[in-house]
Amino acid sequence: MKKYPNPKDQHSLPVEAKKEKKANEPVSFFETVFKIARTIPRGRVTSYGAIADASGLKLTGRMVGWAMNAAGSAKPAVPAHRVVNSKGELSGRSHFATPTLMQELLEQEGIVVKEDKIENFKAVFWDPGQPSKPLKKAGKKKA
Repeated sequence: MKKYPNPKDQHSLPVEAKKEKKANEPVSFFETVFKIARTIPRGRVTSYGAIADASGLKLTGRMVGWAMNAAGSAKPAVPAHRVVNSKGELSGRSHFATPTLMQELLEQEGIVVKEDKIENFKAVFWDPGQPSKPLKKAGKKKA
């Protein structure tokens, strides 16, 4: 019987196996998701579905969430706290070291969170499939 690798073990391959990877070898969806997540600008957030769409792979938001759950051991670090659900809710907060850590990390970046939901979600949302646009600062409009 053929034995298939467990996808949960993909991020913990032995060092020798990682070095043997060839340039033309396909990249795992974990690596693709992590690469996209690492590009989320500080003070911005994106959704699991937006990462899935931007990946170019046939991924679902749920699969991106599964990858984000494994992001804690990824090197270099993945800012998983910047990935939320499509409503702006901190649906992944239970996978952080403490129940409030995700919110604390977002607030350190200037994102307002109330009742486990990003207050100005549309304003701070970053679409990885679109060119980066600067974050609009709240303030007085010029006449």
